[in-house]
Amino acid sequence: MAVTIERRESHSLIRMEGDVTVTSATELKQVLLEGIAAGTDLHLDMEQMGTFDITAMQLLWAAGRDAAHTGTKLVIPVTEAAAAVAREAGFDPFPGLAVQG
Repeated sequence: MAVTIERRESHSLIRMEGDVTVTSATELKQVLLEGIAAGTDLHLDMEQMGTFDITAMQLLWAAGRDAAHTGTKLVIPVTEAAAAVAREAGFDPFPGLAVQG
């Protein structure tokens, strides 16, 4: 997995590529914490992401909750199918999910 963060004036953009699993959890957590610490909204780009597991979902959920506590938000554009998977896994509501049409 490759995770990059790009700081923009209004937000930080986090791109995730490849498989996001328990083996990459430390790297993902570090980038999410760095993004939250920047104090701007976090936007996630997951278009190049392969599979992801429950560990990745837990980290994204926690990042959304932590961002909200700091007055920022996490924005995760997903399909309705991906949002349904999150709900079925017990992550309802999932902070930051923005269902794309």
